[in-house]
Amino acid sequence: MNSLKAQSIAKSPASILVVDDTAANLQVLDGMLKDRGYKVRPVPGGRLALQAARHDPPDLILLDINMPEMNGYAVCEQLKADDQLKGIPVIFISALTEPLDKVKAFATGGVDYITKPFQMEELHARVETHLKLRRLQIDLEEYAHHLELARERLKLDLDLARGVQYSFLPLLLPEVPGYEFFAHYEPAHEVGGDYYDFIPLPQHRVAVVLGDVVGKGVAAALLMAKLSADARFCMLTEPNLAAAVTKLNSLVCQAAVPNRFVTLVAAILDAASHTVTLVNAGHPRPLIYHRATGSVEEVIGDREAEYPLGIVDGYEYGSCQICLKPGESVLAFTDGVIEAMDVQGLQLETAGLYAAVQGEAYSPRALGERVVSVVKQFTAGRSQHDDIALVGFGRTD
Repeated sequence: MNSLKAQSIAKSPASILVVDDTAANLQVLDGMLKDRGYKVRPVPGGRLALQAARHDPPDLILLDINMPEMNGYAVCEQLKADDQLKGIPVIFISALTEPLDKVKAFATGGVDYITKPFQMEELHARVETHLKLRRLQIDLEEYAHHLELARERLKLDLDLARGVQYSFLPLLLPEVPGYEFFAHYEPAHEVGGDYYDFIPLPQHRVAVVLGDVVGKGVAAALLMAKLSADARFCMLTEPNLAAAVTKLNSLVCQAAVPNRFVTLVAAILDAASHTVTLVNAGHPRPLIYHRATGSVEEVIGDREAEYPLGIVDGYEYGSCQICLKPGESVLAFTDGVIEAMDVQGLQLETAGLYAAVQGEAYSPRALGERVVSVVKQFTAGRSQHDDIALVGFGRTD
């Protein structure tokens, strides 16, 4: 029923269709109900009742059982088979008092049963009760309809937000002679707080950034969008990586988003010298993979794993530097990888990740793809509970 109909029930006199083949009963019911302010439409037969209901659906129907041509049970069955009329409450009225008669009345869709002769107060009490219930039903249907519309609008908005968010991520991987790059991003919901970027720098260097905004949903996605712009600005305007992350931390602190901070790992690859400079701002430690031995280990020690961004304004970050040998790769990931859960609620953890990639020979891209595969196999049968992002690079020669 539409909102106009719902408003008419709430504000206008309720419309009651009275169906009885006895003129005297129609007259009595008409008078009793009109005295209480209802709009009454008396009808002397079942077929006429169906026509009247379809022409102008009432708010409630009082329906006699014993009528020629079409009895009340048949009328009620046709009403309940009609999508436009099935919600109208039907109260049976009859001189029949056998339990089986009442059972059949409820089985065909009636909501109540009143025996003749009518008791005025009983009639009014039952009519008013079922009209109130009908109003509540209509209110619930309207509420559900509005919720569905809101859900559809939200889905459209989130789909748009997801598209905008993906536009902040790089479209192409860097092309550096002798090196291969990898990236993977998979939000747990329509939008997420993980972020990565590859930023070309002067002197043929590349900045690789991976961040994780604490929290999920739209708020995290909005902060992620700001972070991506600020990170590019800092990487392109500061002379070294530690200074760039220090400035980025100040910008995140100035944003002053309540209960939000960012873990981040940033690296600058200098392909000419095969050196990698790294800063870790409270992020899971990247791994370095040695293809010659098929082994993995952490790149950054405890001393260099510093505060997340947005915690301490003015904090000065430090950096470390490693040299990549042929066949070595660096892979960074957000905590959605090592905190991935199986169906029993157990986490993959760093040890599980390392164990899954040890002892095999991987290219930089194959290493990243192997980690993604491990996470998906580990979480099979369980919905993803956190965003997942990985970035990697390594020497191919």
